[in-house]
Amino acid sequence: MWVGPAFAAPGPTIIPPPKLDVPVSVSDAEARRNTKPITLSKIILVGDSTVQVGSGWGGAFCANHVTAFLTCVDMGRGGRSTLSYRAEGSWAQALNEAKVPGYADVYVLVQFGHNDQPGKPGNSTDLDTEFPQNLRNYVAETRAAGAIPVLVTPLTRRSFAKGSLLDTLSPWAEKTLEVARETNVPVIDLHAISMRIVQQMGPVASLELAQKPPAPEVVAAAKSGTSIGAFMPGGYRSSTQTEVAATRKSPQGVTFDYTHLGAKGAELFASQVAQELLRVAPSLRGQVEP
Repeated sequence: MWVGPAFAAPGPTIIPPPKLDVPVSVSDAEARRNTKPITLSKIILVGDSTVQVGSGWGGAFCANHVTAFLTCVDMGRGGRSTLSYRAEGSWAQALNEAKVPGYADVYVLVQFGHNDQPGKPGNSTDLDTEFPQNLRNYVAETRAAGAIPVLVTPLTRRSFAKGSLLDTLSPWAEKTLEVARETNVPVIDLHAISMRIVQQMGPVASLELAQKPPAPEVVAAAKSGTSIGAFMPGGYRSSTQTEVAATRKSPQGVTFDYTHLGAKGAELFASQVAQELLRVAPSLRGQVEP
């Protein structure tokens, strides 16, 4: 059998650099002198799994709602409360981040509540004493670090009973609002915003906000108006146990539940946070994109 001649694969085409009459540093000297220093700001997100990357709104916020002149750091960690976030050292890390020099303004957004609720050993706090005092401490220490605190009320869960959204977090949202008024701190009432949006969506459409598609029986329950695992009079039959402490070896799981957010839910509420942040911190206009 005849075999044609072998040809070597062509190499890359090399274009020689231009020969300049004067060095770049000389011809470009005036433009280099005219380079203006930039001013940067920073946002640090502090909270639980409804804030952290991959299961909350924080990742979408940092990815889609800030400009290149605003540094956004999501330090949310799943399963944490106002108590455990400090106890494990995460709050100290957030304060260190806030103290990094060179930024014109640093904003620290703080959102807790889910894991401060009863029944979560090592996380739960007393609603009337510990929880508000912990928030006051976060505010005071943020200010002492030279940063600007912004409190955020907890994102709603998305369980329904008889067509109505079940509100399991209002007391923690109210305490957050009280501390904001008391300490004269900007506040984003994400709880009220998310309650309104999820109620308008209803039990079926709101399933789309989760991390994974629901099972057929979950959809069937939603169509009846009452979610599987919803809080009902007489006790919990809830999905709150999915709010586990994320670790390096055991990150937040990707599953269906009525708490955590997939891409659609994360973007929806990140946009709401961005809009509200511009309202309470108008100096960020041009750096935060709604």
